Amino acid sequence: MNDIIPHPDTLLQRAYILNGPDRCQAMSPADAPRVLQSDTLGWVHLSAGHAETPGWIVDNLSYLDESIVDALVTEETRPRVTRVGDGLIVILRGINTIDGEAPEDMVAVRLWIDPNRIISLSRRRVRAVEDIANMIESGQGPEDASEFLRLLSERLNVRIEAFWRDFDDTADALEEQVLDGGNKAMRQQVADLRRQTVVLRRYLQPQRDAVRHLLQSAPDWIQEDDHRQMGEELDALQRLVEDIDAMRDRLALVRDELSGQLSDTLNQNMYLISILSAVFLPLGFLTGLFGINLAGMPGAAHEAAFWIFTASLAVLVAVQIVVFRKLRWI
Repeated sequence: MNDIIPHPDTLLQRAYILNGPDRCQAMSPADAPRVLQSDTLGWVHLSAGHAETPGWIVDNLSYLDESIVDALVTEETRPRVTRVGDGLIVILRGINTIDGEAPEDMVAVRLWIDPNRIISLSRRRVRAVEDIANMIESGQGPEDASEFLRLLSERLNVRIEAFWRDFDDTADALEEQVLDGGNKAMRQQVADLRRQTVVLRRYLQPQRDAVRHLLQSAPDWIQEDDHRQMGEELDALQRLVEDIDAMRDRLALVRDELSGQLSDTLNQNMYLISILSAVFLPLGFLTGLFGINLAGMPGAAHEAAFWIFTASLAVLVAVQIVVFRKLRWI
C-alpha cells in the first residue's frame, strides 16, 4: 500500500487501470491518455487547480462538451449530479482533513464517469480518493465504474459520519456544562458550533439531493447491488441532514439558556448594587450633612459626639435591614 501523497502542483495525481489483464496497475503520464481513449477502464485523478488541467482534458477527451470541462475545473462548486448521455458529471464533498483548516470547510471532488473512463479532480487533498487508490494498489480496488462511484460515496460518508459523531459529543458536553452553570466564554463556543452546523448543512443538503438524483436517473451501467448500497448512503445523508437541523435547534436552546443564566447573574448583581445603594443613601446624606464646616453644628463641642453619631448610623443600618426583610427585598 502506497501512502505517498502527490504534490498538489502535479497535474496527474493518480492513474490506474481498473479492469482487464493489467487491473490495478498504475499508469504513467504517457500511458494514461491511451488507456482513457480505449475500452479499458482507466481512472485518472487530476489537480483541478493546475493551469494545464483544462487543456489536458480537452486534448485527451475531445468528445466532452466545453460546459463539462468548465464544471470539472471551476473554483466554486456545489454538490450535484448531471447525466450527459451515458456519462455522469458528479460533484461531491467530503470532510476537510488538512491540518490547520476547518473540517466543516468541505473539500470537493469532481468526476466525469462513464463505463470506460473515470476522470476525477480536486483542488485539495481528498482522503476518500486516497482510500480508493490504496485499495487499488493492494489489488482490491473497484472493477467497474459503478463500484468506483459507490466506493467514493461510501468513503466520503464514513468520514462525514465520524466527524459528526465527534461534533455531537462536543455539543452534548457543552450543553451539560451550560446546564451546570455557564459563563461568558461558552458563548463563543456555542457560536462556533452553530456556525459549523450552518456550513455543514450548506453542503450536505445539496449532496443528499445530488445522490437522490443519481439514484433516480442512474444509467444502465450502475449495477443493482451498487445502486442498493448507494441507497443506504442516501439514507445516511438524510439522517445527517435531519440531525444537523435538530442540532441547530438544540444549540439555539443552549444559547438561550446560557443567555438567560448570564442575564440572571447580571440582574442579581444589579439587585445587590441597588440594595447597597439604598442602605448607604441615608448614611451618605447624614455624613454629608454633619460634615459641613458651619457654626452651630449640634454636638460639635461634645467629646463623645463622634461615637454617638457612629452608633446612630449603625442603628440606622440595622433598622434598614429589618425593614428590607419585612418588604422581602433581601
